[in-house]
Amino acid sequence: MLEPWALRHHWLKKRVAWWLYQRRDLHRAAMLHATASSEAAQFRRLGLRQPIVVLPNGVDLPTTMPPRAVNPTGRRRALFLSRIHPKKGLIELVQAWSRLRPQGWEMVIAGTDEGGHEAEVRRAVDAVGLRAEFVFPGAFSDEAKWALYRSAELFVLPTHSENFGVVVAEAMAAGLPVITTHGAPWALLEEQRCGWWIPDDAEGLQKALADALDRPPDHLAAMGSRGAAAVTECFRWDRIGSRMAQAYRWMLGDEPERPDCVVPAGAAVR
Repeated sequence: MLEPWALRHHWLKKRVAWWLYQRRDLHRAAMLHATASSEAAQFRRLGLRQPIVVLPNGVDLPTTMPPRAVNPTGRRRALFLSRIHPKKGLIELVQAWSRLRPQGWEMVIAGTDEGGHEAEVRRAVDAVGLRAEFVFPGAFSDEAKWALYRSAELFVLPTHSENFGVVVAEAMAAGLPVITTHGAPWALLEEQRCGWWIPDDAEGLQKALADALDRPPDHLAAMGSRGAAAVTECFRWDRIGSRMAQAYRWMLGDEPERPDCVVPAGAAVR
């Protein structure tokens, strides 16, 4: 809620809430939790000086990952799965797709509609004549979403703002290469060569989509395999939980040495 895009969206209500109670509540906290260093840096920009534990969310994986599914339409599938909300960049995705018009692909927009935004996205799709290429299956249960991930070859989250973006980690766990923006803290995609981490603008999105949609299935599958390995290494709940417990013990004075996942009070975030 403290990210710049989120603060600008419906800004008047949020400004009132900030000065009435949120600022006070946050300043009273003994420690703050950020899921990425970019989020922690925003805490500092807002004048929050207490210690910050920087640890990502973990990923809840199915006991057995569903097998790869074959799309009955015969088309290759790109997937968006998240809240259907203005901050997710879906209008920009429609516009980029319309400029590329990739042959043999479909774009699936799945998730819970918020505030009627799905209707806006559908109108944008109709305006550029892409109704046959965009699929809107609605929301999915936690169990069913994994089969949906496994039916795709590419995951796209052109978001304007995320503190973490758990769907990115889920898509990686399902073996999908990912396109997302600098609005989400996912430099790991480039570091592990498992996706595209791009500027939050039309040019960056179109360029990444053009690159991804032109790649053969085996290239995308290899990127997805690297992403799945990265999730196993970095986002297991047991490891994250152990480090969070260590941070709590330090905060309570039960552990003398500050964990390396905790930024000291007043220190800049790198």
